[in-house]
Amino acid sequence: MNGREPAILRFPGPWGIPIEVGGSLVMLGVLILALNPGEPIWAAGFLAALVLSILLHEIGHAWGAIVQGVPVRRIFIYGGGGFCEQARSATARQDELIVAMGPIVNLTIWAAGSLAVPYVAAIDVGLARILSLAATLNLFLALFNLLPLMPLDGGRLFHLLMLRLMQPRAALRVGGAVGLLGAVLWLPLMVVVFLATGFILLFFPDIRMHWRMMRAGQG
Repeated sequence: MNGREPAILRFPGPWGIPIEVGGSLVMLGVLILALNPGEPIWAAGFLAALVLSILLHEIGHAWGAIVQGVPVRRIFIYGGGGFCEQARSATARQDELIVAMGPIVNLTIWAAGSLAVPYVAAIDVGLARILSLAATLNLFLALFNLLPLMPLDGGRLFHLLMLRLMQPRAALRVGGAVGLLGAVLWLPLMVVVFLATGFILLFFPDIRMHWRMMRAGQG
């Protein structure tokens, strides 16, 4: 989470939940447009799809909380993603739905968008291209978020699954160990991906968090 970043914009969202926007989102938009000077329309469409996808992902988390009686303080969107801030802690069982709803929303958008692309293409090829991009982007966001790394949804879901299978301390240890292994392998994997495709993802798993989880589980 990036709760220390000040909000530059605030507006009401669904269920009366305030949605706040951080200034780094503007910086991300400028960067995307600057990297695609020859295709400003494509860059603007990509930026809009990205922001909307992240927002809907966080609204999914918020819905999972609201339907279980867990109040939500705000949704915050910034250049590094977003988060849904709850007004109080949820139980492990409540957390399962709350955490899962983000990727579920992205997968739903991907499925619906992919099915609609051929029909939209018959009307407007340009619009179909943007829709296809949005669908692919949501698939990527869902799969990326399901990696068993903290603080991603996948890391939290993996820990919640372990809580169903073993004692809390053991679940913490296993979640920390799996996340630590993934975090250590992440950097060389990203180097290989960059050299092969030219694509780079500015995300770095929290090695210290996974180490603390593993050590706490051993205590």
